[in-house]
Amino acid sequence: MSSSNKGNDFFQLVYEVARHIPKGRATSYGAIAKYLGSARSSRMVGWAMNGSHSQKKFVPAHRVVNRNGELTGKNHFGHPKLMQKLLEKEGIKVKNDKIVNFEKYFWDPAVELKI
Repeated sequence: MSSSNKGNDFFQLVYEVARHIPKGRATSYGAIAKYLGSARSSRMVGWAMNGSHSQKKFVPAHRVVNRNGELTGKNHFGHPKLMQKLLEKEGIKVKNDKIVNFEKYFWDPAVELKI
């Protein structure tokens, strides 16, 4: 398998995990990477999220933030405030581009998923 296929496969696994994040919850790039057995690949998860808008099946990329709850991917949503608006529509408060009480909303795939 070529390295580009491995990257594509990893991105598809990232998308599958992200699709399981419930409304009103959020996770981090690192939590997804760790769940997939690639703890040092949080940046790759971020790249996957950047490309998630082109997927045929919806990927709730707005629910994936950095380890501090910061909306670091907000510029990939067409409008800088769209990510925040999507989270707030689900009941997650955001202030200064950061989820307020992130630990309250944090969804850990290692605990929640059995896929």
